[in-house]
Amino acid sequence: MPAPRPSGLPIAENGVYKETADWLRARTDQRPKTAIICGSGLGGLADVLENKTVFPYEDIPNFPRSTVAGHIGRLVFGELNGQPCVCMQGRFHYYEGYSITFPIRVFFLLGVESLIVTNAAGGLNPHFQVGDIMFIKDHISFFGLGGQNPLRGPNDERFGVRFPCMSDAYEQDLLGLAMESAQELGFLSFVREGVYCLLPGPCYETVAECHLLQALGADAVGMSTVPEVIIARHCGLRVLGISLITNKVVTSYTSQEKANHEEVLHISVVRAEALQKLVKHLLGKLGEGTNSP
Repeated sequence: MPAPRPSGLPIAENGVYKETADWLRARTDQRPKTAIICGSGLGGLADVLENKTVFPYEDIPNFPRSTVAGHIGRLVFGELNGQPCVCMQGRFHYYEGYSITFPIRVFFLLGVESLIVTNAAGGLNPHFQVGDIMFIKDHISFFGLGGQNPLRGPNDERFGVRFPCMSDAYEQDLLGLAMESAQELGFLSFVREGVYCLLPGPCYETVAECHLLQALGADAVGMSTVPEVIIARHCGLRVLGISLITNKVVTSYTSQEKANHEEVLHISVVRAEALQKLVKHLLGKLGEGTNSP
């Protein structure tokens, strides 16, 4: 297996995106319009797809492999609520040393138009509860502020412009449809909107760091999502981000609580059914918009 490519830089060999897309296209007749990235413990979204075609990551040319518990490592094509989509059962992270954004450009070449990205996150907002679902309205990237933007390096004009706008990273129309879906399903009691903050991980945050993030206006914190969103917007994809609040951050030095991955996975399982219903309902609404005259 070749050595992992640094995740903070774009892949120079642009032909590998097309090679991977062509390989997938030759092995499935499904042509997804929506891609879904499943966060820690949330891979069950892919299990509810119908007419599935499954590809383990290790079988896909050039594809990285997920190494984190709760990330199975499969690309699943299928239909959800009648809509063609592709799910990543397991994502890649900066701390794994992989090209975390590689699949997004492959999806773009496959004809994907919308990206739904989910994650497990720590709750910074004191009004949030464990098990809440937060629709991401904006993000803060300590990656980007530190110069580690996934678009760093030569720009490939075939994917997007040199200086993409990020003030509309999370599309308002999708956010509105998601909130509408939550209301129709009776989920408003545990659905929130907020700002997601990216830290590189893999360690959890210190008490002082949590206080800083709260002062900056962040409502939730995690170790993923933002690089994928940046690449997706560079390609012109519509983006909806969803965070499942799986733990509350520790903000007191006297607290006996400690953030841990086992708690994250447990809460993900508890809330997984609601999240699946929400995404399925939302895809039905996207389908209605597609089919309207």
